[in-house]
Amino acid sequence: MNAPSRRGLLRAGCLGGLAALGSGSARPARAAPVVPSLRRGISLWPWFSLTREFPPPSRDYGWPAFQTDRPVPTRDDLRRLRAAGFDFVRLPLDPGPFVALTGTNRLALRDELDRAVEAVRAADLALVLNVQANGATHVYNPDAFYGRRDAPLLGAYTAFVADLAGRYRRHGGLVLEPVNEPPQACGAAEWNAIQAGLFAAARAEAPTMPLLATGACGGMIAGLSALDPTTLERFAPLLYGFHFYEPYLFTHQGAPWMGEPVYRDLTGVPWPARSGTLDRTMAAVHGQMRRDTARSAAGSAEVEALTRRKLAEYFEGSPDRAWIDHYLDAVGAWARRHAIAPERIVMGEFGALRTDDRYHGAGRADRLAYLSDVRRSAEAHGFGWALWNLFDGFGLVDAATGRWDGELLAALGLGDPG
Repeated sequence: MNAPSRRGLLRAGCLGGLAALGSGSARPARAAPVVPSLRRGISLWPWFSLTREFPPPSRDYGWPAFQTDRPVPTRDDLRRLRAAGFDFVRLPLDPGPFVALTGTNRLALRDELDRAVEAVRAADLALVLNVQANGATHVYNPDAFYGRRDAPLLGAYTAFVADLAGRYRRHGGLVLEPVNEPPQACGAAEWNAIQAGLFAAARAEAPTMPLLATGACGGMIAGLSALDPTTLERFAPLLYGFHFYEPYLFTHQGAPWMGEPVYRDLTGVPWPARSGTLDRTMAAVHGQMRRDTARSAAGSAEVEALTRRKLAEYFEGSPDRAWIDHYLDAVGAWARRHAIAPERIVMGEFGALRTDDRYHGAGRADRLAYLSDVRRSAEAHGFGWALWNLFDGFGLVDAATGRWDGELLAALGLGDPG
């Protein structure tokens, strides 16, 4: 899931500047790779996301580069995650400021990231360092970084990935995930070439660091199923990841950032589908539309008709735990086809928007049931998983109150961290 708000250097200048930030030591001799077991994880957005970029035509950021009021996990939060039973965290990292800023500001960002990596490892948590470009920015976005093979900032992005690999090559328990949710079509040869180029750059700096590969199509199951891993296995050790938010009508009900008009006023969608009815959900949607004063009457009528059609499909399909199992079966079939052990596969994101003072997302009991079903299905298939997210409307912790959701932890099969 791309976060809201992130971000240049031209290719030639960036390659030299970023390379200079590595450790400067000679290439290490290849040693036996140590691949951490990624079983139960959680994302830590927006620790290194939510930036302070200047509006167009500027290509710069303010300082500090990240919003100072964003929620950031403390060392005690990390300790509690480990005590609850999580064994890894996934840290989304917006590359924009690291590429755009220069001099002492860039070095300060590097130091900040070093401290974050040290804090995670000190809590006995493995770390997936996920480079996550933000589509909401006007310069340093996925299209400019890796949207195509001639993307204007692909060289800068590749240099940044290589620098991360070199900087953390001796850190045990760290996996580098060079891209989040690539936008290319499923099975696109262009994405295969771009991902291979990023892996080659990382391998040149870190011969044994575990890398995490993904398919195109936004990192969805269809993208992984279309990926030919034989083109990547030369970069072993490798893990493979995918994201799972299906069905979106449930997980993203009430999400204001979704582009499709259905989602903004969508509410009352049950899980599993058989626990509710179309008429009951449409009644909830009508109530939300009446409260949505930003929509015109004509616009509401059009969206209402579309919503009814989409919800009719939802209830007809009757998604439940077996429906999730069927989805994940496709990943299992792909793994067997390519002789990839299931423990090398990670469901890197899953979640559902909650209902609180800001969002009219899934009802509490339905949300907990969904998260439990997805988690159990992933474990039954032998895949690791990472919840999206520690904070925000998908989160485990209410950033405003600091309250941890014990019932959500139980739905994930985890304990009370104390």
